[in-house]
Amino acid sequence: MLEFSCILDFLEKRYLLSLCCVDDDNLWCANCFYVFDATTMSLWLMTDLNTRHGLYLIKNPNIAGTIDNNKKNISLIQGIQYKGCISMLEGINKKKAFIAYHKRFPMSQFISAPIWSIKLEEIKMTDNTSKFGNKIIWHRNTF
Repeated sequence: MLEFSCILDFLEKRYLLSLCCVDDDNLWCANCFYVFDATTMSLWLMTDLNTRHGLYLIKNPNIAGTIDNNKKNISLIQGIQYKGCISMLEGINKKKAFIAYHKRFPMSQFISAPIWSIKLEEIKMTDNTSKFGNKIIWHRNTF
């Protein structure tokens, strides 16, 4: 359980993710600001449908990505590789996510874009702060 709390703490403290998507044979990656929702193990982000990644996400919601702590000292590096499924939020979930997103990123109130949820399915965290190369694995079906 201590290892799982390390993942939760890391996701809560970070704010920028990489998002990798595919449309047929076309690959694309983007960086997006996010808010972590621990109750659903989801990442909420805003992105426009007219971006390349927005267009790809509509066609194929299966995505992967990374989140890191951007440290130069190798013994302080922590990072996450994740896999999940993304969808645009609707109804009460959309309202809840927008409130949390606007609170964390106040400038987002002036942007008109849908809010999306990445339902995390798998996480592999590298945590060199506890031991070099330490890996913590989480799967939704074992949560």
